[in-house]
Amino acid sequence: MDLRKRIEAKSQAFTANERKLAAALLADYPFAGLESIQSFAEKTYTSAPTITRFVQKLGYGGYQEFQRLLIGELKEGQQSPIELRRRTEPIGSGFLFSFLGRTSHIIEQVTEVVTEEQFNRICALLADNKRAVYLIGGRISDPIAQLLARHLRQIRRDVYHVPPDQEVWPEYLLRMRSQDILFMVDFRRYEQRLAQLAEMATRQRGSQIVLVTDKWLSPISKFAAEVLPMPIESGTAWDSYCGAMALVEAMISHVAEQDWEATKKRIGDWDGFRSDTIKDDPGA
Repeated sequence: MDLRKRIEAKSQAFTANERKLAAALLADYPFAGLESIQSFAEKTYTSAPTITRFVQKLGYGGYQEFQRLLIGELKEGQQSPIELRRRTEPIGSGFLFSFLGRTSHIIEQVTEVVTEEQFNRICALLADNKRAVYLIGGRISDPIAQLLARHLRQIRRDVYHVPPDQEVWPEYLLRMRSQDILFMVDFRRYEQRLAQLAEMATRQRGSQIVLVTDKWLSPISKFAAEVLPMPIESGTAWDSYCGAMALVEAMISHVAEQDWEATKKRIGDWDGFRSDTIKDDPGA
């Protein structure tokens, strides 16, 4: 059981000071817990003995053991396919059947980390026409952001996919307004440039970030209003994003149903422009 699950499981038994420690840890996870016990105590207005009792209540022998776990999670979040392959066994015969079974399990796990309440809350944000929606992902994960952007554009206005070229990011940041949504996708081997974008969007523009990441949590989580920690481990050298893709497809369908009449009209108008473009193109 990872730290976040332990905190959730024990939360009802926490004292007021322990709830304060739990909130501080989750707000800056895992970095808050990597500070010295004295520094962590000062920042949370608690004491070293309080922190010791807190980590023992979570099931750790002491603060050092607790920190070793956090360091291990950080290393997990940076593992490459080469490192993942070292600790896995080849699937062997029946590869396709076995692999699809694993991906089915990954998709089933999504409901263990995303509640219906959180899903509905995020879909309501994405459907809110008073908010513009900006989307971007990492080196490998950006196609997930692009998929959501392409569909959302057909459902509603003011949807922008942010390109990977950092030189044009100021244009998008200047366009962002308070309470606009920045939807970000960042899986392990996290990209620091995205964390920098997240910090600027929240602190300078007042945007709200929805983050799709994994259980080790991208550094973007420090700035995110909503965090969706997807299962990604496939037991091979490659992480699987099938859970994230299924979640995004569910979002697309649910957002479209929020106001189906408006969605239907926009898609009809959209398709009308596409038909006219194809008809008038002499090369078609």
